[in-house]
Amino acid sequence: MKTIRMALVSVLGASLLAAQVTYERIVDADNEPGNWLTYSRSYDSQHYSPLDQIDKSNVNDLELKWVFQADETTKFQSTPLVVDGVIYVTHSPNDIAAIDAATGRVFWRYRHTIPEGISVCCGLVNRGLAILGDSLFMATIDGRLMSFDAKTGSIRWDVKIVDNKDGYALTVSPLVVKDKVVIGTAGGEYGIRGFVDAYDAKTGKHAWRFWTIPGPGEPYHETWEGDSWKRGGGSVWVTGSYDPELNLMYWGTGNPAPDWNADVRPGDNLYTDSVIALNPDTGKLEWHFQFTPHDWWDWDSVQIPVLVDMEFKGEQRKVILWGNRNAFFYVLDRATGEFLLGKPFAYQTWAVGLDESGRPIVRDGMQPTPEGTKVYPSVQGATNWYAPTWHPRTKLFYLSVWDRYPSIYHKGDATYVRGTRYPGSFPEGIYPDIVKDEEIGFGAIRAIEPATGERKWEFRLTGVSESGLLSTAGDLIFSGSKEGHFLAVDVDEGKLQWRISLGSRMANSPITYLAGGKQLISVASGFGLFTFGLRE
Repeated sequence: MKTIRMALVSVLGASLLAAQVTYERIVDADNEPGNWLTYSRSYDSQHYSPLDQIDKSNVNDLELKWVFQADETTKFQSTPLVVDGVIYVTHSPNDIAAIDAATGRVFWRYRHTIPEGISVCCGLVNRGLAILGDSLFMATIDGRLMSFDAKTGSIRWDVKIVDNKDGYALTVSPLVVKDKVVIGTAGGEYGIRGFVDAYDAKTGKHAWRFWTIPGPGEPYHETWEGDSWKRGGGSVWVTGSYDPELNLMYWGTGNPAPDWNADVRPGDNLYTDSVIALNPDTGKLEWHFQFTPHDWWDWDSVQIPVLVDMEFKGEQRKVILWGNRNAFFYVLDRATGEFLLGKPFAYQTWAVGLDESGRPIVRDGMQPTPEGTKVYPSVQGATNWYAPTWHPRTKLFYLSVWDRYPSIYHKGDATYVRGTRYPGSFPEGIYPDIVKDEEIGFGAIRAIEPATGERKWEFRLTGVSESGLLSTAGDLIFSGSKEGHFLAVDVDEGKLQWRISLGSRMANSPITYLAGGKQLISVASGFGLFTFGLRE
């Protein structure tokens, strides 16, 4: 049956599936805005598209063009790639579909079987693919990195990276830089020792590894007391960004382990809850910045680094813009890691503020206790892993916010057992719909002025959003809500321009591209990928 399927692909889809995606094409992504060649469209991860066929004057003429339904009924967190008229998308657990972007017709599918009994923190999810040449790359829940022929879906190489019995899993969408495929590992809730890995794109040969938890003899190993570093967490489960001019990659790292009982891991616990700047050729660390030292609250810093060249205090700077889960917005110099600005973008009670180096000044009495301590933001954070966006005309930074939702943080025993969860108790109020509190919060899209950290406007949602943001040259921002609304607001004032109910939660980033010369927009809702275009 497999042979028949591949034969059909070669006859029906060869003309569309023959494209070669070079590293140079990804670097010059703005020169081909009709494609979506990497996880965030471009290496700077601005989640901005230069396409402008759909704008404020005609957005109400959007209509559904086609729907792709996944075979599995679990979270759809993948952001698709679009290459010359073909969509490549993953869905749970690690299945791939190649789809005609104009019609939704499926060219081929790959179905991956994972072993029974695999336990992961947050669902059998996959966040997407990378492409180089005519090869696709996928990291899998069962700890593999795989290469596929983009024309047929056949496997080119398959490398085992981690052992699930140690609590590891791979959910990240890989990042291709030059001739290497770069990934990180999930599993911070299981007491793993996190890392970033690079592999040769042609052969799958291992190139280098950077441990996000430094071992003996490595810089900052002293930020872990005793042998706590062996199971320190620091997972990397959302795709980083890359600056070709500086030749630096930027990756956000996850929480230290165990959660909610930091007594067993005295110290700052580097490089958890940090951004790390790595040389993609060697894996060498150039600099780091830690957002939440000695994290008590599980505020992973895996948010997508947004790279912008802008004027800051009268000087042109290459900066990173970062809305952190801990409720602070940061501006960092991306060449040096210098802290430039930090300011809350949502209500928080855990810190008095940030000092001159950007280190938080923690309020007394904010740590988890056996009885429970109410802290803002909640364990889900004031934002999370979903993509923010930057618009080059408005020069504003936009992000999804969960505001005025607390959690009750409890501290308990933390006993490590290989391959099982390694928490120090669990908080109350993981999601807003189960928080029992006199102050019920809200979700919003907010616009921030990066030079000052000041809020310019907000659009309040019904409920909260787990969807990333997409801004366009049509002066629109597209996003979705946990309730299933797909919507567009204008970039200048945040006024609602268009909305439709798709009936189920959205937990990926909308993308936009060209098919047959016409701009389309795709977003995942529930277990389907919904695609919209202008009414003809």
